Amino acid sequence: MTLSNKRILLIIGGGIAAYKSLDLIRRLRERGAAVRCIMTEAAQHFVTPLAVGALSADHVFTELFDRQDEQDVGHIRLARGADLIVVAPATADLMAKLANGLAGDLASAVLLATDRQVLMAPAMNPRMWAHPATRRNHAMLKKDAVRFVGPMRGEMAESGEAGEGRMAEPLEIVAAAEALLDDRPKPLSGRKIIVTSGPTHEPIDPVRYIANRSSGKQGHAIAAALARLGADVRLVSGPVSIADPAGVTATHVESARQMRDAVEALLPADAAVFVAAVADWRTADAAGEKIKKVAGEGPPALQMVENPDILAGVGHHAGRPLLVIGFAAETQDLLKNARAKLEKKGADLIVANDVSHGSGIGGAAGVMGGDRNRVRLVSRAGVEEWPEMTKDEVAERLAALVADRLRTIGA
Repeated sequence: MTLSNKRILLIIGGGIAAYKSLDLIRRLRERGAAVRCIMTEAAQHFVTPLAVGALSADHVFTELFDRQDEQDVGHIRLARGADLIVVAPATADLMAKLANGLAGDLASAVLLATDRQVLMAPAMNPRMWAHPATRRNHAMLKKDAVRFVGPMRGEMAESGEAGEGRMAEPLEIVAAAEALLDDRPKPLSGRKIIVTSGPTHEPIDPVRYIANRSSGKQGHAIAAALARLGADVRLVSGPVSIADPAGVTATHVESARQMRDAVEALLPADAAVFVAAVADWRTADAAGEKIKKVAGEGPPALQMVENPDILAGVGHHAGRPLLVIGFAAETQDLLKNARAKLEKKGADLIVANDVSHGSGIGGAAGVMGGDRNRVRLVSRAGVEEWPEMTKDEVAERLAALVADRLRTIGA
């Protein structure tokens, strides 16, 4: 296991999401990690040191000027004695303190004194996350090599508001920690790879849109797997409810045109993997106000226009990556349509899967939104069929294939 015998220092910030830290401790220890915890004063209003200590099976540190803990400069020992420091929840206050070099309590002093990798899982009200001060601090911390997982979109536990600001789930934080501590060979080190993921939303009016079904699970898993092999992954994601994978640089978009612009701005790259379920059409003119239903009248006529073909645009681009991979989700004539897409789009490989077996609800292989997939790889050399696997397993295998193809190309 990646976390076996690893020492994790968990800093628990003050916020309702602190309750998730209890499960996070359990998940880390399940994977063989030793977990030592620091709790801020605010965190102790949400969970108790007694509960944290019971789950971590270790002393819980709370005070910077504790006589017993500081007799051997305890905060320096804590800062240097871990393989990884995880901050979860990472509040706006903790982010601001580290970004601006403040060290007035134990948690911030440890963060300022450490030479270890820091992983933050932000959690706060959506308006706090969107505030210019928080955005500046986030950008500064990323520039200082702090890694982030999340935040996620969803409903806030404390206010009922919805938006971006929910803390990543414990297993997502664990996966991010595993990626940062993975010391396996990195065959994609130095390679820049673009990955698209999720759906696009094409507005009809301010409250309605056209979209394809896509959870983003497969695209995000591929981005994470490529990052674990050392790639500089640039993820362009449509609207999804899952956290950004650890170790990737993400750009969030809504529409197909925004996704195209974001992808083209990232060129040149060594490879590009187009997993996103981009809507083929959009309305010619989205209404500025909600379209109201009028009794006795039928639905309004929508004039549709074609969206840009992002895969074809990159496949035939002057700055085309060395390796271009597309995805094809089909309900009929799977291989015929995948072969046609391979030629038309200028791709090197099409990953094809049959999505005709369900509605997108549940876990059937190939169903959009499920947790498993059965794919066929279509190239000019022929067709390779893979067995049914989890989406993470598909991602690992595809990432290894990308590494092998780029090594063979040798550029």
